[in-house]
Amino acid sequence: MSAAPATTGLTARGSASAGSAAAADPVGCSTLEEVYRRCRDLGMRLSRQRRMVLDLLWSEKSHLSARDIFEKLNDLGRNIGHTSVYQNLEALQSAGVIECLDRASGRLYGYRSDPHSHLTCVESGAIRDLDVELPAELLRQIEQHTGYCIESYTLHLTGRPRR
Repeated sequence: MSAAPATTGLTARGSASAGSAAAADPVGCSTLEEVYRRCRDLGMRLSRQRRMVLDLLWSEKSHLSARDIFEKLNDLGRNIGHTSVYQNLEALQSAGVIECLDRASGRLYGYRSDPHSHLTCVESGAIRDLDVELPAELLRQIEQHTGYCIESYTLHLTGRPRR
């Protein structure tokens, strides 16, 4: 299943504006060149291994485990070790350049770092990125019920394909 944003009428990122001050959203990058620039702006070294990891995440546009990334890169003839993959993923995730999803089966890494939601297929386990905007009235109700000002949100939806 593609990790491209869905085109189901769910359009905005999960930034709240229901009467609350929105927090600064993490910067989302739309091109690989923007990701490289963001890494440089953060003072990160763009080693050959780091570029390989970023290139793969951006070309796959899906959610991959560190092992998947290691295997795919080596299958492509790129010589990279397990440790290098793990260290680069940790550094990129810690800097907010990529996302990390903790699942029962382990961590999965994705190319997006902006606020967004996920739809997980219960049959295949595939994860799809979604841009969802909750109605302002619902956000106000949640704020009233909880006593919190909602600054951002992400949803984790599960489902199966319609037959």
